[in-house]
Amino acid sequence: MPVHNMFKKQNNPKIFRSAFLRDVLICSLGAYGGPEAHMGVFMDQMVARRRYLSEEDLVELIALCSILPGPTSTQTIVAIGYKAGGPMLALLTMLVWAAPVLLAMTALSFMYAIFSAFHISFDILNFIGSMAVGFIIVAAWRIGMKVVTDRLTLLLMVFGAVSTYLVRSPWIFPLVLVAGGISSILGSGEKEIWNRARISPPWRYLFLFVFFAVSSLCLSLLTDIRLISIFESFYRYGYLVFGGGQVVVPVMHSELVELNRYMTNAEFLTGYGLVQGLPGPLFSFAAYAGGMAFREGSVIKQVSGALAGGVGIFLPGLLLIYFIYPVWEDIKKIRAVKISLKGINAVAGGMIAIAAIILMQASGFGPANLLMTGITVIILATKKIPAPLIVVLSLVAGIVL
Repeated sequence: MPVHNMFKKQNNPKIFRSAFLRDVLICSLGAYGGPEAHMGVFMDQMVARRRYLSEEDLVELIALCSILPGPTSTQTIVAIGYKAGGPMLALLTMLVWAAPVLLAMTALSFMYAIFSAFHISFDILNFIGSMAVGFIIVAAWRIGMKVVTDRLTLLLMVFGAVSTYLVRSPWIFPLVLVAGGISSILGSGEKEIWNRARISPPWRYLFLFVFFAVSSLCLSLLTDIRLISIFESFYRYGYLVFGGGQVVVPVMHSELVELNRYMTNAEFLTGYGLVQGLPGPLFSFAAYAGGMAFREGSVIKQVSGALAGGVGIFLPGLLLIYFIYPVWEDIKKIRAVKISLKGINAVAGGMIAIAAIILMQASGFGPANLLMTGITVIILATKKIPAPLIVVLSLVAGIVL
């Protein structure tokens, strides 16, 4: 008998809820390495050990969340919470899943101020950025092997890489993703892919999704309030990016470093490298970036910036799950949705690949940097050393050298 059914029959919803959230916390503290690795944790803890859902159910939820923009692994575990206990449990699932690493990344946004106060040399962080580039290279390779299935997807991956390298404006990212989806549909040659499906979705969540997108965009254009601009930026990242945290790196780097100069390239890479050593969703990098954008202000402002970044990037994914999950059985019958995903993922793979080149150029091609990047790639490819230990080793290298 599934565990959640047993609790419900005993009329103990509070006991079930606390037990479920405890298992979500276990997943959060044990989830390293991005969406693919996170799914293995979900399979072990939520399916094999606790039987909250079947393997078939989990694979189906993964397929659903792969179609949606936003953090795939986060949306998957939120959907599990929705399936197990409805909207309220889904919300609590999101909070428990994301809170530990969000708090850690918020604290790390104060790192540079702490180093300055105690006269600690920033040189110990020298190799974190080079290590982060290694993570991105491996992510690009793995995603490329997965999404390139034919000539069209190969061309779309190259298109995504070249277009985002030549044009660094934020608008290019959603444009090439949409172009990839349309190209995939047109290139499929299939007919009657826009088959009808009767759906009765909870429109209020779609309204909230659009409301936050439009209102934050308008306010950021009409005012000079940085907190609103941070929320708008990260909210936009949350609904324009497909896949895991690696996909959002080129978007963030273009806008936060090159356009708005909220932080330097070294500070950006340091934060991205450090998040690799923490469990939980990689989108939590938003808390670090949001905090860094306010590092010259008060502690309250810096925490507010981290909160704006963290809430902004996770909120659209949550609202989309609330909107889509109740009618998923009907939506997945639309053939065009699945076809477009091939092109979208191929373009996203190209964006990640070119992000590695852009960040390497910004970091410099010094022998020490290239060596650290190469060592990171080799270690990740062999899977001999876990990600947190790689981060520790890069810090040790910075201290020693």
